[in-house]
Amino acid sequence: MADLSMVKYDSRGLVPCVVQECDTGRVLMLAYMNEESLRRTVQTGLTVFWSRSRQCFWQKGETSGNVQRVRMLQYDCDGDTLLVMVEQTGPACHTGSHSCFDGRVIDLAGEPFSDGIPGRNSVRCEASRSRKAARDLSRQSARARHPGAAAVVRSSALLTGHGSRSGGQAGLS
Repeated sequence: MADLSMVKYDSRGLVPCVVQECDTGRVLMLAYMNEESLRRTVQTGLTVFWSRSRQCFWQKGETSGNVQRVRMLQYDCDGDTLLVMVEQTGPACHTGSHSCFDGRVIDLAGEPFSDGIPGRNSVRCEASRSRKAARDLSRQSARARHPGAAAVVRSSALLTGHGSRSGGQAGLS
């Protein structure tokens, strides 16, 4: 069983859980877990959350079939937030949208948010970082499942232009 002792729960016994799609890096939803739902998630490989409104456990997709298969589970530097990388089946949002964050953008006085680098839009930049993180996770998963896969991933990265041509690690960490 995984060591879950580093996870810190709030006064209600909950920890926020950001759910992100493995393949795209897209944030799908935010939900909460308690110690038991986290244990169930680790045991089953499917996301199980604690409903604050209904005061009960709910496995994502239990009734809709839109399950989330867990590929990686992390906690942040303080241990008080979880990140779950998943393979999403169908929409993640109860509204039928793929993500709970589809199309609801806060207008910052009509100005695009800037990260301080002239000519670069942070939304685009953030999406690029998310895609890179998702690619890195896919490569790590491939190496873990198939020890010889690193060379295949390296070759694939070179062929698709997503890696170094100098014979290095092609962006693998």
